[in-house]
Amino acid sequence: MKKTFMGVKLRRLRAERGLSQIALAQALGLSPSYLNQIEQNQRPLTVSVLLRISRALGVDVQRFSEDEEARLVVALQDALAGAPEPVLLPELQEVAAQMPALAQAVVALHRRGAEAAERAEAIALRLGDERGAADVARAMPFESVRDFFFTHQNHFEALDTAAEALAGEAAGHGQSLAHWLGERLAARHGVRVLYSQDADAEKRHFDTTRRTLTLSVLLAPSQQAFQLATQLALLEQAQTIDALVQVQPFTEDEAARRLARIGLANYFAGALLLPYGAFLRAAQALQYDIDLLGERFGVGFETVCHRLSTLQRPGAQGVPFFFIRVDRAGNISKRQSATHFHFSRTGGTCPLWNVYEAFSQPGRIVRQLARMPDGRTYLWIARTVESGPRGWGARRKLFSIGLGCDVQHAHHLVYAQGLDLRDPQAATPIGMGCKVCERLDCPQRAFPYVGRALEVDEDRSRFTPYSATLQRRAASQG
Repeated sequence: MKKTFMGVKLRRLRAERGLSQIALAQALGLSPSYLNQIEQNQRPLTVSVLLRISRALGVDVQRFSEDEEARLVVALQDALAGAPEPVLLPELQEVAAQMPALAQAVVALHRRGAEAAERAEAIALRLGDERGAADVARAMPFESVRDFFFTHQNHFEALDTAAEALAGEAAGHGQSLAHWLGERLAARHGVRVLYSQDADAEKRHFDTTRRTLTLSVLLAPSQQAFQLATQLALLEQAQTIDALVQVQPFTEDEAARRLARIGLANYFAGALLLPYGAFLRAAQALQYDIDLLGERFGVGFETVCHRLSTLQRPGAQGVPFFFIRVDRAGNISKRQSATHFHFSRTGGTCPLWNVYEAFSQPGRIVRQLARMPDGRTYLWIARTVESGPRGWGARRKLFSIGLGCDVQHAHHLVYAQGLDLRDPQAATPIGMGCKVCERLDCPQRAFPYVGRALEVDEDRSRFTPYSATLQRRAASQG
């Protein structure tokens, strides 16, 4: 662990617990002067002291994680992308590390402003003003739920444990999982399962009055089991799910709360189809080979990737993955993370990212070593998936699924074979999105970097920092 100064966070934690500096020092077995030096950033927060804090105060070490700081820096870059004066990356990192409450307040204010703008656009759309038309699907509930899942590192131990126990119970009956789940819904909850022949019908529809659950007949057996398990979670795990969503902003935002409940029910369903212990052991034995894992558990590529991004049980973690699903237009419909990799919501994602290359090679896994502007390198794999009705003229959904991890974990993956993980030149330079990416020489830049003033350099046909342009003009004028 490198020298990490967390004085502000430690002082804030002590204030939250109502402890004096002397009382905390005694609880940690440290001298008051030593603790004072840590709080004043005169000494780094070492691993041994961090472990003492965790044991004495019951604090999750993630609270002092550099990954959380990296996420906050990205959020600040989004929030300050349109600032009149540029705020450089070192300054943002300092604010995130030493004044996290202030950083979070800035991010919250930015989001409130974005919400207000979206509401104004939605009102304009209702009034028929096309200039204000906005995609309502970009509303804040989706972002709130995504942040909620990230805060929990995309892992919910209570739901995971319950799903694993239920999977063991189902395995002992010798029936298909879908059949067993249907019988359980009928016997314990009076729910009758029906199947719709309508190709345009919803995957799952629950009629609370008639106590009927209608599934699309087009669903594969594993998809049927997933939808049945989702409904079972909403019925049998309601108390656990409701306890998890009794936090801001869900207590005030009903739309976000409903979306979070569905997300947690889907989490339970995935954990039931792919029980934690058995799935993690298989993943490690097969070097995280997604196709082989899909064959072993009878599920699709996307389901395996999503489950891999949730394996963060304390004491039994898998590789921390970032999972994403995009369409050809770059719309992100799913984004879950057990790690610190984040893309900007301002100006789209990076066209050099291999999740877009996958569309040109449908059905094939493409891999990429990608390096972010902060120097971090990741191994990414991506592949297209299709869903929907088959047959001539049928309209099917096409997405690209991306799964990535920090290069330090790449050697655990079969997809790293033949790659030089230590060669920095082997990695493709990518960014979080043009408007917040500092790579001014990128051949695919679509928008100028708004983190500092830019103008177009007509002679060089590229975007140039405005300050550099002024210096060049001054030099040419003597």
